[in-house]
Amino acid sequence: MKGKLFIIEGGDGSGKATQTKLLAEHLKNDGYPVMAVSYPDYDSDSSALVKMYLRGDFGRDADAVNPYAASAFFAVDRFASYQMKWKAFYDQGGIVIADRYTTSNMLYQMIKIDDADLRKNYLDWLEDFEFRKMGLPEPDAVFLLDVPLAVTQGLMADRVGKTGGETGDIHEKNGQFLAKCHAAYDELAHRYEWKRIACAEGGQLRTIEAIHDDVYRRVLETGIQPVHQ
Repeated sequence: MKGKLFIIEGGDGSGKATQTKLLAEHLKNDGYPVMAVSYPDYDSDSSALVKMYLRGDFGRDADAVNPYAASAFFAVDRFASYQMKWKAFYDQGGIVIADRYTTSNMLYQMIKIDDADLRKNYLDWLEDFEFRKMGLPEPDAVFLLDVPLAVTQGLMADRVGKTGGETGDIHEKNGQFLAKCHAAYDELAHRYEWKRIACAEGGQLRTIEAIHDDVYRRVLETGIQPVHQ
């Protein structure tokens, strides 16, 4: 019996790791078989090309590597993780919660493509490449931690202020880059019917607990039922 694959997606500072952890713990406490994974899988040898790409070995600008080549780096990492860490669990009916997945690949690579038709062609190709050619499972639901652009810009400014300089990898740029990411998230959420989780209210981030409550409720709405003791 095939399991369920739920993705926690969102921009930098949206709380993906925290919400993945809380969701997995809540489901386990309710008696569900659950495994949490995160991408890229930096602890695995399979992420070698991803690490090289993100630290700029192939060019200091993300555009130095075309979307198809960069996507292949990340896809191979996901394939190795799936085959070696969670395929058997998933095939036996387990619930897998992923912090990022093909969904992040879509975002960061599609923004390199300005033409709408070419962008659609890329997304069509990536779906076919990962979900059909490579045999990776398609998500049962993607939960987008939806943080308004202005709030995200504030979070990133705080991060730079704390470190005193540039942070992160070649995908972390300026405000224009963040704006492109937010627009792309809107496009992807519409195309794939992602489930938006409002993470801010009145220009301020909601509490971690309130966001988690919404995520958990939306997970239950996908069809899994509360466990009866």
